[in-house]
Amino acid sequence: MLNIEQEHPEYREKQETRKKYRDLYAGGERMKQNAGQYLMRRQKEPLQVYAERLSCVFYENYIGSIIDWYTSTLFRREPVLIYDGPDENGKKFFQTFSDDCDRKGSSITDFFRRQLCEALVDGRSHVLIDFPRSLTPAASRAEEDAKGLSRAYLVGYGAENLINWSRDEAGNYEWVVLRTSGVRKERLEGTYVNETRWTYYDKGEFQTFRRVEAEGAKGKIEPIDHGRHGLWKQQRVPVLDLEISDGLWLMNKSALLQLEHFNKSNALSWALSMGLFASPVIYSEREFDQVVGESYYIQLGVNDRFGYTEPAGRVYTIAAENLVQLKDEIYRVCYLLAQAGNSSGSGAQQSALSKQRDFTITQHILRAYGDAVKDAIKRALRAVAAAREDELTIDVSGLDEFDIGDFSDELDDAAKLFALGIQSQAFRKQVYKKLAFKYLCDVRQALKDEIATEIDQWFEQQQGK
Repeated sequence: MLNIEQEHPEYREKQETRKKYRDLYAGGERMKQNAGQYLMRRQKEPLQVYAERLSCVFYENYIGSIIDWYTSTLFRREPVLIYDGPDENGKKFFQTFSDDCDRKGSSITDFFRRQLCEALVDGRSHVLIDFPRSLTPAASRAEEDAKGLSRAYLVGYGAENLINWSRDEAGNYEWVVLRTSGVRKERLEGTYVNETRWTYYDKGEFQTFRRVEAEGAKGKIEPIDHGRHGLWKQQRVPVLDLEISDGLWLMNKSALLQLEHFNKSNALSWALSMGLFASPVIYSEREFDQVVGESYYIQLGVNDRFGYTEPAGRVYTIAAENLVQLKDEIYRVCYLLAQAGNSSGSGAQQSALSKQRDFTITQHILRAYGDAVKDAIKRALRAVAAAREDELTIDVSGLDEFDIGDFSDELDDAAKLFALGIQSQAFRKQVYKKLAFKYLCDVRQALKDEIATEIDQWFEQQQGK
């Protein structure tokens, strides 16, 4: 049996970091439950006081909102999938596949939006290309289609699921091990058990193992399935990466700033709360043993004085200004300083030209994310087409325009291009398709393919006249 539980050294090294990044992205109750790992305890701070501070902890989740903003803005217009070739059956399959690529009703757009979000949090995400299992192989392609065995689908995984791997000299995977776990119950009258599954993939075969843990007792790891996977003819591991560079890894760039903001904001909040309960001060040369409170009175001597003490407040002002600076810095390192809101508290007011330049930088970053996503989509679709042996050329465009209100400008630009008199029917054809797909970005892929076919037919008729 394979040493299926073994974890890659790099995986073990980054395990705590991934958990921290997950907590910072999720925020809310998850962050509050794990606040003891992130809220600093002061030197010699009593445990009771620290526990009270933990019970009052809160978290201003800027980075979670930033990551969600990027993923939603990038996919404001859906990517355009282009299929060229004589294989009509293949085109029909990919029309269905584009609307439901994971057999759960997720479109290509929805699926890769989630994978990009995973990559922005953990630095990378993974896509498995799979096909339905069958005990008996199909005798022909028609039988394969009839049984649904050619119905490829995608499965999304996060960086925490890929626990072990090896790469060849070209940097491609030689084999991988994917691990998933969860709570399940086979029958309504049964009991819940914790089930962990490992799936090993190499360039030709797969093996699946399972271990069930019930009532705190771990069972043995048992093999439950094995065979050839869908890409065995291509001799490649059916796992693709959506990986972004360190410079575009938003969580990694802002995590320390977010933690610093978390600690200082909670410290300031605690100090303000304690400042609301002023401490009584007795100025007297004699021993003072009277009870002080709202329902009591005190008796003072002729020269005794009584009052309350409270902080001067200068450090509070400095702390509040520093929190604004930290917030602005979180947005700045994520290339979104223009979205940080009013930054006058930090003295960092921006001119209109400066804000415009900042948004230009943001668009460049969005296009970089778009290129990474388009590359991942192309690799996934081309791998599926190769496994199905479809005679199609597949390309992906789009994810490079983020202002949906300026379609009239694109029409004007197209008219100016046509006015140049470029003598190329292929050029004009592609411009028409691009405009049509951008205007109808939310329609089904089947309708997009039909529009593309009709544009091709119209140009062929024009050439025949």
